[in-house]
Amino acid sequence: MSMKKNKGVIIWILLIISVLISLYFDSFLIKGISFLRNDILYYFFFFITLVSSEIIIFFVLTALFLWRENKRRWIFPLWMCLAVSAVISFILKITIRRLRPFQLGVVSLVSGMSEASHAVWNFSFPSSHAMFAFCAIPILSEQFPKLKKFWIIFAVLIAFSRVYFGLHFASDVIAGGLIGYLIGLIIVKAEKENKFGQRIYNRIFNK
Repeated sequence: MSMKKNKGVIIWILLIISVLISLYFDSFLIKGISFLRNDILYYFFFFITLVSSEIIIFFVLTALFLWRENKRRWIFPLWMCLAVSAVISFILKITIRRLRPFQLGVVSLVSGMSEASHAVWNFSFPSSHAMFAFCAIPILSEQFPKLKKFWIIFAVLIAFSRVYFGLHFASDVIAGGLIGYLIGLIIVKAEKENKFGQRIYNRIFNK
């Protein structure tokens, strides 16, 4: 095994350990974050929540890849990333059935965040918002490296906002982010090796 692969394995082991540690300290972490609540942060993270819906992320990223013709073959891998993330998130949610922090009474739900808006998914683990945001990072790193840092910051803010509002535990967003990122890595590797996105693009547009 090469040095690069060894380093990658160690990083993933450390990240998995961080999820396990966060599970143990979940209640402590979310209660601590709840003390940070104030009007300024409320409006800031409420804005992050509004612009981080799955539908908005889908259309923004699709428009980004449509904008550059030489990037358009990556639209289908991107859509696959988002679709796989949505499916896996749903399966894990209905399988694990972890209640959200505000449902367990660990913290209160910030005013303005309607409980009804979460009735479809209803469960906390993992965070689908975090999965959606982080699954795009590997593809953006390949095709829009200048946007990588911006998107990572945006993804972290999305994840933090879910904990801030009492919608998720820290372990929900950490696990969601890791799963999403792993999905992105797998699909990027598949595209590089098999070029399925390029073949679909060429077939549809007769390239």
